[in-house]
Amino acid sequence: MTAEAVGRALAAVNAGLNLASALLLLTGLRFILRRDIRRHRRCMLAAVCTSALFLVFYVIRFSLTGTHPFPGPDSVRPYYLAILFSHMVLAMAVLPMVIRLLQLASRERFGAHRALARWTFPIWLYVSVTGLVVYLMLYH
Repeated sequence: MTAEAVGRALAAVNAGLNLASALLLLTGLRFILRRDIRRHRRCMLAAVCTSALFLVFYVIRFSLTGTHPFPGPDSVRPYYLAILFSHMVLAMAVLPMVIRLLQLASRERFGAHRALARWTFPIWLYVSVTGLVVYLMLYH
């Protein structure tokens, strides 16, 4: 199997991980709104794991194949670049926020956790969804 084939397969796996992360985030939100803390915790930890796996596989894929030029029409390229740029910037910003949320929850500082989660959740969800959109725009 060539590096390009492995990279393409990893890109598809990463798209699945982004989708899983988004679904876990939404399910975790539903559980916390119902005050089901146990299930909320499980969903959010699973979302952290899927996002962490995404990061590992992304680094492997990038090291194998590098960047990929946008294959679509020039008229769509500015939209792709706007989505990609916002995705990349917010992905870097959300990582320390998620780590802080985990720290706050583990220390049972739920008031501070809730306050930070109100900002982190929509950013993390946006990053997960736009990761899937970027994949679709690049590979399909």
